[in-house]
Amino acid sequence: MNETRTTRETKRHGPDTGLGSARALARLALLCIAGAVAAVVAGTNHWFVLLLGLAGLGLAGAGLWWALAHRGVARFLGALLAITAPVGVLVLYAVSGLWLVAVIALAAWTAALGCARSALRRLRKPHGMHTRTVRPPRRAVLIMNPKSGGGKVVQYGLVERAEALGARVILLDLDTDPDPVALARQAVAEGADLLGVAGGDGTQALVAGVAAEHGLPFMVVTAGTRNHFAMDLGLDRDDPVSSLDALSDGVELRVDLGDIAGRPFVNTASFGTYAHIVQSPDYRDAKAVTALDQLPDLLAGEAGAVLNARVDEERLEAPQAVLVSNNPYARADPLTGGRRERLDTGELGVIAVRVGGAVQAAELALLGERASGMTVLTSRRVVVESDEETIPVAVDGEALVLPAPVVCSIRPGVLRVRVPRERPGAPYVAPTVDWYRVMRLAFDLSPRARESHDRSAPSRDKNQEQSDD
Repeated sequence: MNETRTTRETKRHGPDTGLGSARALARLALLCIAGAVAAVVAGTNHWFVLLLGLAGLGLAGAGLWWALAHRGVARFLGALLAITAPVGVLVLYAVSGLWLVAVIALAAWTAALGCARSALRRLRKPHGMHTRTVRPPRRAVLIMNPKSGGGKVVQYGLVERAEALGARVILLDLDTDPDPVALARQAVAEGADLLGVAGGDGTQALVAGVAAEHGLPFMVVTAGTRNHFAMDLGLDRDDPVSSLDALSDGVELRVDLGDIAGRPFVNTASFGTYAHIVQSPDYRDAKAVTALDQLPDLLAGEAGAVLNARVDEERLEAPQAVLVSNNPYARADPLTGGRRERLDTGELGVIAVRVGGAVQAAELALLGERASGMTVLTSRRVVVESDEETIPVAVDGEALVLPAPVVCSIRPGVLRVRVPRERPGAPYVAPTVDWYRVMRLAFDLSPRARESHDRSAPSRDKNQEQSDD
């Protein structure tokens, strides 16, 4: 079935059609930029007012920094600036008669970005993570957390549905502080030929480590709160029941598994501000209040350990936050996380943030991942050091304290993941636009760009897969 779908995708995005439509979209993107420039030129009599738009965005970023890094009056004034700066710019544009110019320029720029991203997307062949058809398991064992995701296990009747498909279910008794690793190993000793989890990413990672250790397939049921790992596997996060289809009609993926100090992780290991905040016993019940209370001291360097990170030959000095991910994220956005294009690249993603004041905060608001305060790297090994003996770490959302230095690495292709044959697929995330490449594509300056890009970047078809059958 997957092979048929892949064939249809290849026909639909054949070499001529894909390159031709990509070139047309690249040219349209440049036309939209020209329209945005024309709109700005139309307001040349008000250059100063137009520049205030960028200043407003920078002031909003600076105000947000003051609101997070200070308490009392400074926090109030920073929050006020973060809100009033962009509003004030909009009012100024309206009063000066430039609102129409601003709207047209913004619309043209937005259209240009959309066309550019679509053009780059069309250069990619429909070729993603490989799957292979497998026989249904005979002794599947699923470990379920009844409280995960607000009680989805009970809400969707996952225990009864899984048992009806022949699986054995181990329901975690959270009052006894259960050990998922011990339970998984006991299941293996008793003859399990598949291990699965209906729960959060932290529990998934621990059981996945046991599955990888014994070479058994692993299965994810989307019963967690955020289900980041499930999302990148292309599972339906809104319908946990559909995950059980992997027991009767599944295919298998080979994906990587992160390792931090001997502990597996499927998503991220976070160091710095966030890791310190989640250590607080009040965090689970009052996330925003706890974060606002601790951030000023953490951002000012008055609390928490001073970190340094070594990524291959590069040394990151005193970052306030370091995010190490099992495969790189499509966009370097430590706030929203986004999603990973693949889970089988054999590399860790590294995002480090260092903001030293309001000016750098404004730069981050204006430039995003291109700001000087953000470093984005990939590597197979990351070492995080500290001036203290231990380092707080948040591993797949779980608060830990590990002895320094902490070594993060990746184990390529060690995890066999069983997923339903039919599933929604991971949502497409538009790439960061490379305007130089868009210009070369639009003017046909690099006729072999498509072939070279096909070798270096996977596509994002519906299920991000191609059958090996």
